[in-house]
Amino acid sequence: MKNKKKFQRIPFALTIISVALFAIIPLSQILYSKNPYSAIEGKFKIMNQILYYINQFYFEDVDMDELMEGAFQGIFKQLDPHSIYIPAKQQEEIDELFRGSFQGIGIEFDILNGYITVISPVADSPSERAGLMPGDQIIAINGEDAYEITKKDVFKKLRGPKGTSVEITIRRLGGDKFDVIIIRDDIPIYSVRAALMLDNETGYIWLTRFSAATDEEVRTSFNQLEAQGMKKLVLDLRNNSGGFLEQAAAISNLFIAREDTLVFTKGKSQKMEQVFIADPAQGREDYPLIVLINRGSASASEIVAGAVQDLDRGLVVGETSFGKGLVQRQLPLNDGSAIRVTIARYYTPSGRLIQRPYSNGDTRDYYKDLYIENRETVLDSLKELRPKYKTRSGRIVYGGGGITPDQYIAYDLKLQKNTQRLLTHTKRPFFNWGSNYASNHRDEFNTYENFKSYWKLDESDFHMFLDYAANEEIELNPDELETDKDYILNMLKSEIASAHWGKDEAIGIRLHYDNQVMSALNYFNEAAKFINNSQ
Repeated sequence: MKNKKKFQRIPFALTIISVALFAIIPLSQILYSKNPYSAIEGKFKIMNQILYYINQFYFEDVDMDELMEGAFQGIFKQLDPHSIYIPAKQQEEIDELFRGSFQGIGIEFDILNGYITVISPVADSPSERAGLMPGDQIIAINGEDAYEITKKDVFKKLRGPKGTSVEITIRRLGGDKFDVIIIRDDIPIYSVRAALMLDNETGYIWLTRFSAATDEEVRTSFNQLEAQGMKKLVLDLRNNSGGFLEQAAAISNLFIAREDTLVFTKGKSQKMEQVFIADPAQGREDYPLIVLINRGSASASEIVAGAVQDLDRGLVVGETSFGKGLVQRQLPLNDGSAIRVTIARYYTPSGRLIQRPYSNGDTRDYYKDLYIENRETVLDSLKELRPKYKTRSGRIVYGGGGITPDQYIAYDLKLQKNTQRLLTHTKRPFFNWGSNYASNHRDEFNTYENFKSYWKLDESDFHMFLDYAANEEIELNPDELETDKDYILNMLKSEIASAHWGKDEAIGIRLHYDNQVMSALNYFNEAAKFINNSQ
């Protein structure tokens, strides 16, 4: 019988793309417990022969570790696209990502003009408490010159155990230079990239991953927005590739106030079968909800979108999602590497399996399909061939190809190539110009609300920015940039907001040019019907 339970957070028990630790079954048990596996013994003997011949006769020296890692990866190519081998050197970074923290001083940075440049101090980190600001240059670490330091060495020198200290020398915009001793601490890796009010009534939460404490982050963000007057919510799951299954269920539960099934899994073994049921005490259904997805929304994101859609809790808008309906468990190996193995399929409340078709070993085409220019048109033409299911109210929804949005909204921002190059240039001209402007014009700004609604850069500012970029020896095409002038000025305004107030305010400015978010606001009347129908 399946394991049915009201949802509760069970850390690391079962995951979409990471991270449960379980004992490895001895190889001998695998090889000899069942007859079919006994054939593997002969293959291991052949493998040893192959490696011996390569080592003895291949015309160049071969790194045997790399060769074996390639062999391991080859094994997983015969499975599904989401079962993988993870080399040891990558595993620590993955663990940090989903554990939700590391230890250090807490800065987002880049190497600009040879120096570590603070892009943003991490919220509630030692660097923020020490007063570091966007644009600050770290010119020395523990008395050693940091000019032309590599990013790898930055991590080595600034990260370290909680409670240890590091002395850095800061050069601030305007020429001020000072030393500061920072005590390292746990640095959170946030799942919520931004939480802000789009207008007087509409909250916006941008969720980028599902890690260990995502439900707590989202709940905190929700409460903060509600205190600011939020009466309706946009949950942005675009390009969120997933994370913990338990967290996907927990986030879904925040929007469901009935004992409904949120998601369930089926595997080869009954032990892999679980049903997550909403705890009404943990959910709210008294405000209209829009969930925004795109082709980069996968796994845990699709669980949330699927639950909201199947249970008629809100409106799903944007583009058809990735289509990943498989559950992985991560198992550690003795050398610090790991494997991530698909152990089950997951299903939305209506019984939908949303996994896209795939061919074993053909991961290239599997991912390439996401980027075809007319993807949505192709998917729409095939929609009637997909299995059909019904939501709680009887609406038709589709399986076998991701989550089809209730309302399709294409992303239509088309920038000139020169603008795109300028946005991604290694010298970060937008950041540098905006940080300098904020430093030199702080008296011009009063409240963020006035800044957002009324304050504007003008034509002269645009040309000053172009002059600055030219002086930095950045190749420009003025005619192309003129075409995108309004967008460029808005991006500069967002960098000024970031330097003066913070990342949420910067994103609030940038969203004005995000047509998917802005268009989504037009569908709240439709989203509100779900609330009315449930009461």
